[in-house]
Amino acid sequence: MKRIPTVTVALIATSMFVLAACSSDSPSSEETAASGPVTVQLLTHDSFALSEDVIADFEASSGITLEVVSGGDAGSMVAGAILAAGAPTADVMFGVDNTLVTRTLDEGVFEPYTSPESSALRPELADQTFEGRVTPIDFGDVCINIDDTWFAAEGIAAPTTLEDLANPTYKDLLVVQDPGTSSPGLAFLLSTVSRYGDAWPDYWQRLRDNGVKVSGSWSDAYYGDFTFGGGGDRPIVVSYATSPPAEIVYAEGEPPARPSTSVMTDGCYRQIEYAGILAGTDQPAAAQQVIDWLLSPEVQADIPLNMFVFPARQDIPLPAVFTEFAAQVDSAEQLPAEFVAENVGDLLAKWGSVMGR
Repeated sequence: MKRIPTVTVALIATSMFVLAACSSDSPSSEETAASGPVTVQLLTHDSFALSEDVIADFEASSGITLEVVSGGDAGSMVAGAILAAGAPTADVMFGVDNTLVTRTLDEGVFEPYTSPESSALRPELADQTFEGRVTPIDFGDVCINIDDTWFAAEGIAAPTTLEDLANPTYKDLLVVQDPGTSSPGLAFLLSTVSRYGDAWPDYWQRLRDNGVKVSGSWSDAYYGDFTFGGGGDRPIVVSYATSPPAEIVYAEGEPPARPSTSVMTDGCYRQIEYAGILAGTDQPAAAQQVIDWLLSPEVQADIPLNMFVFPARQDIPLPAVFTEFAAQVDSAEQLPAEFVAENVGDLLAKWGSVMGR
């Protein structure tokens, strides 16, 4: 989801970036301060956002100056990191997800490091560190979102399953994102591969026959084609389980008592975002402290209302708007990261053939 930050972090543009190291015990802030002023560059995607005071408190307590470097969207960021593998101009990378992480590991982008904060990870994420080379920081679910107001006005029952989306009742009502250019678009494609196996192209043919529209990005789909977000003509869109809380938080004027959109929890695909120390950094000790900080209770509690994803720690209370309105997905679709890395090119080619693109 294109997250709308409440506080804009100073972004330092860069055209080439990436990589850093160290797997020893994390140094203390006193040890870092004793070594003199230290600057750590945090390479991240352009949807990264944390509260200004959380960053300021970390800088004051650690003696580290944090420079946030924008690498564009996640795909562009990862591509740049791979090109710069072993010779980074940043120290830590945040925001590579489970659809892309295997590529970075195969190219030696990260150095191993296990944070002492990792013991607080949710059980389902604790084994998602790829032998300590990356650390889960947050997760979110890409799901079908529904404009409830539209369906109520039309007197039509909203879809509840992936199969429903191919039903003629919902002809010309669905908009998705191109999986070749959009992270949620790729996640939705992978959810159909997970659900239908080798028959997934047949499912997409049925979606095409039922009038599915393909937009280039989440923003184009949600703010342009979706009936709620942009006054478009499509009341069904690929978005996130946390889009309804965002509707409340970012409402203009008095926020509504409840969202006018909801989430179809069947067929959601789970995305996990990782951080890691870039191999070759000249600030390995300080980079370790940044990883610890990203997994700290302070940052983890700040993540939901800034990036509209769930914290990776299990001991973080969620904001009320999340507990009330974020969809709880009990059984999200997922594919092994290794399978995605090995097959994504073929999957995209087959998808393009089916969709005539």
